Amino acid sequence: MKITDVLTKDTILLNLQSQSKEAVIDELIEKLYTAGKLNDKEAYKEAILARESQSTTGIGEGIAIPHAKTNAVSEPAIAFGRSTDGIDYESLDGQNAHLFFMIAAYEGANNDHLATLSRLSSFLMDPNFRKSLESAATEKEILDAINTKEKEMEKEENPTSSASSKQKILAVTACPTGIAHTYMAADALKAKAKEMDVNLKVETNGSSGIKNALTKEDIEEAHAIIVAADKQVEMERFNGKHVIQVPVAQGIRKPQQLIQQALDQDAPVYKSNGETTNVDEKKASSPGRSGFYKHLMSGVSNMLPFVVGGGILIAISFIFGINAADPKDPSYHPIAEALSTIGGGNAFALMIPVLAGFIAMSIADRPGFAPGMVGGFMAASGGAGFLGGLIAGFLAGYLVLGLKKLFSSLPQSLEGIKPVLLYPLFGILLTGLIMMFIVIEPVKALNDALTLWLKGMGTGNLVFLGLILGGMMAVDMGGPINKAAFTFGIAMIDAGNFAPHAAIMAGGMVPPLGLALSTTLFKKKYTKAEREAGKTNYIMGASFITEGAIPFAAADPGRVIPAAVIGSAVAGALSMVFGIGLPAPHGGAFVIPIVNGNPLLYVLAILIGSVVTAFIAGILKKEVQEDKKELAA
Repeated sequence: MKITDVLTKDTILLNLQSQSKEAVIDELIEKLYTAGKLNDKEAYKEAILARESQSTTGIGEGIAIPHAKTNAVSEPAIAFGRSTDGIDYESLDGQNAHLFFMIAAYEGANNDHLATLSRLSSFLMDPNFRKSLESAATEKEILDAINTKEKEMEKEENPTSSASSKQKILAVTACPTGIAHTYMAADALKAKAKEMDVNLKVETNGSSGIKNALTKEDIEEAHAIIVAADKQVEMERFNGKHVIQVPVAQGIRKPQQLIQQALDQDAPVYKSNGETTNVDEKKASSPGRSGFYKHLMSGVSNMLPFVVGGGILIAISFIFGINAADPKDPSYHPIAEALSTIGGGNAFALMIPVLAGFIAMSIADRPGFAPGMVGGFMAASGGAGFLGGLIAGFLAGYLVLGLKKLFSSLPQSLEGIKPVLLYPLFGILLTGLIMMFIVIEPVKALNDALTLWLKGMGTGNLVFLGLILGGMMAVDMGGPINKAAFTFGIAMIDAGNFAPHAAIMAGGMVPPLGLALSTTLFKKKYTKAEREAGKTNYIMGASFITEGAIPFAAADPGRVIPAAVIGSAVAGALSMVFGIGLPAPHGGAFVIPIVNGNPLLYVLAILIGSVVTAFIAGILKKEVQEDKKELAA
């Protein structure tokens, strides 16, 4: 199949009217839709914007290749648009784009279709070909230039090889969609290797599968390996080799630098961990795993290091004593105070702002980051917890998207001040006002109402009280409801009643422990990253750090939170049934030996609650589509 079978006169726009990135996307989509290539232009646009949110498809040199693979496409097609003045497309080189190719592929497209669509990206690496497109006066001249180029490239290119070169360099290129950047990076590397007289072989991980696959012999002979990829590729095979890992865009923009770095072996030696990391990207395009979920996961993945690092530092501080971080306590130790301050006072303090900031950035790109961070900070400091942070992230992201549309009609001369003045000014202002006057106060009111209700309830029905308190610890996992229950427990300790706080700590330990156990028992229901986080949650749960479960709850709240609440409620109720009292306000497993009552029964209550959470979460969650080898790891 030729490129001109999918790029036709009715999908060519020689004079784009657009003045902004979003406008050019809309104009090209409308051209495809009018030509009958799309069955749902809104769904297709959503797929295009989802790809743009991962990284810009403005590759530089005046070219942009927005692309998507979705069922919204009825027939594989390419739309071509040209702008004489150029359009700010947030390109990698910071320059305006003049040539636009919008690639539309449907989910069921065969390999011939995908190979044809991908071949175009290779052609665009030729500057002479780009000039012929820029100078073409008619649609026919555009098509003739492409047909001429295809005739020159009829024979499939073999890996560049030079007998004079003694050092063999390998490369792997891959991007999430596998249509454009994968092949452009491969061609840029091959062209530069030929110019530098370097023996280079490139494997492409595209939509039509792996092409020119690296063999065991290739890898054994390799001097070094370049992996230019925005998705995971199989790395196990490169164990013991010098491996350069960079985004696929660097393969396009910096081929000479990467090849020279490989020749110099200026890269660490890859150490295998025994796991295969060849991940199928189906989950990125499957229903339910885009849009809301993608934005959510962007926030969660960036928040996770703060949760893990801060939580473990807090746990280590307990080694010196439960209250060793308090200068007023006899057990005070300066190292414990430092660990607690770094972990709790700083890392945990940044957790919710980072969550909100990266959710907003996923939605609105970099202009959304500052409003999201500010909204998240207001949620954390105002008592709205991580649920408030979620609201702040989505609020800020969509507000900035609205601002982009609002300001899209401004003169081209004002484009430069949008990201540095208009978006941060109005984004932060509007997000802050809505958080201040609409979001935070209702959550605080709910928190206050729950606290009063608990204090009024007293200890009349201990089992029911344990059920409620244990469940509350898992509702928002460190947020205002969790803190309301914890405050009530401290008040009961002061009053000499140790039973409620025992239920509270049991309930607080269950979410991380239960979800850690669930990732162990139900591997197919969790991603590799979640399974790795699960291992850390064993430690965090044992240390009574409920926040360890937040990434799981934020990623799948509809299933994880009910499972955690039920398990925590069971543990809290059983703690009351077993007659356990806890005089210490914190400490997790470190203070179980000092409980009033039978420590083994207290451990049993926590274990039963954790098992309940593990099985409910495992049953409710859907199976994650990942490579079978990875799931077996």
